[in-house]
Amino acid sequence: MDPGFRQKLISLDAELLQLVKPVNVLKYLNWPDYVEESFLDQWNAGRPELPQVELQVPDWRDLVVSLDDFISRCEGDDPLVQFLRSTAWSYAEAARMLMAAGTAQFTERSINLYGRPDDLYQTQTFTGLDAATFLLEKTDHLLKAQHLSSAEANVAAPLFAERLQKAVDDYFTDDKVSIVVDDELSSKAIAGTSRIRIRGSALFSELDFDQLYHHEALVHSATAINGKRQTSMKCLSLSAPRTTRTQEGIAVFAELVTRSIDINRLRRLALRVKSLDQVINGADFIDCFKMFLEGGQTEREAFKSAQRIFRGGDVRGDVAFTKDSAYLKGLMEVHVLMNVAIRDNQPQVIQWLFAGRLATGDAISLQPYFDNGFLDPPKYVPPWARDTSRLAASLAYSSFMMNVNLSAVSLDSFVDATRRSDFSGED
Repeated sequence: MDPGFRQKLISLDAELLQLVKPVNVLKYLNWPDYVEESFLDQWNAGRPELPQVELQVPDWRDLVVSLDDFISRCEGDDPLVQFLRSTAWSYAEAARMLMAAGTAQFTERSINLYGRPDDLYQTQTFTGLDAATFLLEKTDHLLKAQHLSSAEANVAAPLFAERLQKAVDDYFTDDKVSIVVDDELSSKAIAGTSRIRIRGSALFSELDFDQLYHHEALVHSATAINGKRQTSMKCLSLSAPRTTRTQEGIAVFAELVTRSIDINRLRRLALRVKSLDQVINGADFIDCFKMFLEGGQTEREAFKSAQRIFRGGDVRGDVAFTKDSAYLKGLMEVHVLMNVAIRDNQPQVIQWLFAGRLATGDAISLQPYFDNGFLDPPKYVPPWARDTSRLAASLAYSSFMMNVNLSAVSLDSFVDATRRSDFSGED
């Protein structure tokens, strides 16, 4: 690599890291705890009222100007320059989105970053809404069974944090990730480079442990750490909005491949997409809350689910935060990418996905920089992603099963099939 161009990349990387530090999307969309309590009190009293939330978002106009200037200096088709340009754009768009909270422009910019539920999946003929509808229909059918066991959530946050801390200490042998109990957290958990926060008021189950370990620690924290460990391009550690779809796609895929997901979690992902579509088309907060209740969630779960969609939006409807449209879309894209990478004898593409907070296309376009050593390979790759032989078997089988129709099948049909085979043999 030309020494001058190498130094240019390193300088742009350092500049971008400093520029984007203030932009933390979820931090400025968080709702105070009292909003939940007030809403549920009114709901249970039979007098539901739309929540009242005021967000305090900084004036980032000067920052946006600086990011736009940075983007203008990232000229050319070099894949790393394009990566820097796209990353800067996503932060500038996120800043514009946050400053437009509560307005139609908020939704427009959110869609630019995360997509919308009725987007047609790239290379496919169905949308996220189609996928959500399919999953809800399938799980509705399975939930008719009355003997599906549910994980009992009875472990308090401090004890749960202690156990999770031991697990991450054993995995991140050369890096420190702290498990922090956070009483002000609205999500059940959020992972970063150096810590994973869990909600202090929550109770946790054995399934929660597996899910948070594989989703938050071995994907979100690991990719951030691998990015931070890069010798030359530290910006691979950034949680840029443009990487959200891939990050969540890998993380949900990890839950599936390690059997760390249950039917209720899968339904939550699908319900969010369905509800988001209805909010974009005019449903208000109370309508959305009722949708989650009807989907089988408790009142507190339904509130938190509706809150996710209305963060930064308008509780009267139409204006919404579309991040939840990214999960199923990201899952599908990651599933397809891994299939194609193994089919085309390019398993290293799967490894590169973990070299930082990357989008699916980055793992392909940045390969020349992995090959020449400018980008470092990831130190932490989940066991399921390292063992491509077993991964290939799982991918092939799941792809096949997508074409199997269960609607006309009953347990009695297996008895009939057995009887026919019993009498079809030769004497």
